[in-house]
Amino acid sequence: MLGWQVRAPGADIAGALSRTEMATPRPGPGELLVAVDACGVCRTDLHVTTGELSPHRPSVVPGHEVVGHVAGLGEGVDDFREGDRVGVAWLRSTCGICLFCRSARENLCPRSQYTGWDADGGYAEFTTVRADFAYRLPAGYPNEELAPLLCAGIIGYRALEQASLPTGGRLGIYGFGGSAHLTAQVAIASGARVHVFTRSPRAQKLALELGALSAGSAGDGTPEPLDAAILFAPSGDLAPVALRALERGGTLAVAGIYLTDIPALNYERELFQERTLRSVTANTRSDGRRMLGFAAKHRMRVQVDPYPMDRAADALADLAAGRVDGAAVLTP
Repeated sequence: MLGWQVRAPGADIAGALSRTEMATPRPGPGELLVAVDACGVCRTDLHVTTGELSPHRPSVVPGHEVVGHVAGLGEGVDDFREGDRVGVAWLRSTCGICLFCRSARENLCPRSQYTGWDADGGYAEFTTVRADFAYRLPAGYPNEELAPLLCAGIIGYRALEQASLPTGGRLGIYGFGGSAHLTAQVAIASGARVHVFTRSPRAQKLALELGALSAGSAGDGTPEPLDAAILFAPSGDLAPVALRALERGGTLAVAGIYLTDIPALNYERELFQERTLRSVTANTRSDGRRMLGFAAKHRMRVQVDPYPMDRAADALADLAAGRVDGAAVLTP
């Protein structure tokens, strides 16, 4: 099969990625072989490609927002059939026995592994997934629109929960790409007042079309104090800005797996009055099922920029340069 591998992580995306012929994987016991029908291009893929996330597997195939159909069954799999449409997400496996796994916090499992980082992902014709980590997908969406839900949607959903937004509360969203534009829809559907902060005029326009009350630059300030905020942009410089915009008792959740350094915080201006700064780490399978359940009940608008699979390097370069509105998605 053909697939993309991160051969030489670095800032030169075209030099870091190599498209090559490789062996088609075989599903092990308890696994599915999945023929890839669409794969979202996530900012985490960009961090793996550039080396901002340290390599876990040499020449890994990136991609963890995979929509495909079952092409083969490993030994012992009896709850899927060949041809079933399935989703493959970031969280690939956990140990199942540690304190975190046994307390509904499998996202914190110290032995967790991740698709497209610890194991080959979806920038290829086929990938594999443990059957108990595969997702059944809602009807009514084309493959390209489902793909971003499997990470951008799931991590945004968890970030929204971690931000502790009260019912009908005021939410600030910093950065407005693939994950943020989905999270905004979940928040708005729950009755939140959403304000978006992004430098991109195109993203500002999309935010307003989706129902945000305002959309502007973070430097312009917020129209009203925020009860909660989510930082999607991987810029630590925005953390103090978002914290200062919070009402007393508000929470800022940082949704990314990578963030540049946060400047020194002024305790009185940015943390006092019980403001909270918290990170968001991966997701649980329960998060994924709840997000996909929401998508099944609410027809979400998924802004997709499609790319053929042979242009994966171009998609990542466009993502890095801010030329992607919504979510880039690769299709075979």
